[in-house]
Amino acid sequence: MNHPRGKVKRVLESVAATSPTMLRRRNADVVLRFAWSEQAFTASDLIAHTGLTRSTVIGVCDELVDRGWLAELDDARSVGEYSKGRPARRYALRADAASVVGVDAGRHSVTASAADLRGTVLGTASRAITDDADGEERRAVVRAVIDDAVAAAGLADVGVRAICVGVPAPTDATGASPRGTDGFWSLSNPDFVGLLADERRLALVDNDANLAAIAEGAERLGEGRGVESFITLLSGERIGGGIVVDGHLLRGVRGGAGEMRVLDYVDGVGSADGAAALIREWSREAVATGSVPATSVLRHAGLPEFDAQDVLDAAGAGDAAAAAVTQRLAERFARICVVLGELLDVQRVVIAGAMAEPLEAVLAAARVSIAGYDDPTAPELVGSRLGGGVVSLGAVRRALDAVRESALDLELASLAGDRATSTPERSPASL
Repeated sequence: MNHPRGKVKRVLESVAATSPTMLRRRNADVVLRFAWSEQAFTASDLIAHTGLTRSTVIGVCDELVDRGWLAELDDARSVGEYSKGRPARRYALRADAASVVGVDAGRHSVTASAADLRGTVLGTASRAITDDADGEERRAVVRAVIDDAVAAAGLADVGVRAICVGVPAPTDATGASPRGTDGFWSLSNPDFVGLLADERRLALVDNDANLAAIAEGAERLGEGRGVESFITLLSGERIGGGIVVDGHLLRGVRGGAGEMRVLDYVDGVGSADGAAALIREWSREAVATGSVPATSVLRHAGLPEFDAQDVLDAAGAGDAAAAAVTQRLAERFARICVVLGELLDVQRVVIAGAMAEPLEAVLAAARVSIAGYDDPTAPELVGSRLGGGVVSLGAVRRALDAVRESALDLELASLAGDRATSTPERSPASL
């Protein structure tokens, strides 16, 4: 029988033996996180930020340079930033050390963007997808579009260290979606994690509206940047929301916090149908009443090529019947904003996605309607400036976050392997 003291001693000896490795890893993580937040920095900058000794900082930086995460730049004296004493060593994150891909796997099309470690998009690709495509077809299109984006960026697949796919469905922590009542969620997310994950890279799947909210909060032109509490609404065929409260993205137990089915129960709203779908539906309803003039664009509402953009353009050009439809949409947006403001007390609601710019006149009318409620919790309503790529941009940001969190567990391909040709990967370093 082992004596308890002997067991404690062995545990302490084990901790003592592993502590240097754990400490070195922690120091490397601190340095790498700092590098991600700075364009270029000196060893002295790191010492001031971390409190580590010069020898520790230099040792960690040398190891991160060897692993490929950092590049050592010309010293501070050579670039005119230092004039006396020993020239300071300067470093920067190697933006081209690896790449990430963000994907918007929408209902009608799939778009992918390949980016470097600074989030700079280097290549984008897109393909249409049919409404009746099954899960295997969707998986094939997503895989093909990712390959297209990586090729357009001049990269090689071996350098991709994280892929994030946005889907029009709630997702849990593992990237899985619930089956739902009509099977649409599982069709929208046919196990993309299983398709894309391998030993070289991370694969994530997230709700598209959540990713749009991430983009709005992170991108330079994002309408959520610097805003503590806001909701990003994607409003194409359906409304989906990405909810940020007190700086935190709300997900819920099954990832359904931003699902807007609650709107089914709101008087004056009645569904989570999006702007594009409603404009077409209301246009057909107006024609059915027999009150639409022959000169109105709404008279074409029964044609297959009839599009919501046609009505928005006609309303701006003075088509009274089209203007009535857009005003109805404005009042609906206003009611949604007031309800969400009462429920979550957010500062702003951002309408995002490809419809955001075409809807600007509708949003201006909605802001007038919101003011008429005289509600102290009513949020500001704005249109996104990130365009139709907002989901893929958010997916890039989510993939970058995953790389940052797991950087020291990831092996980097060689610099040559990141460009156009692939080479064997570096052997694991000691961190």
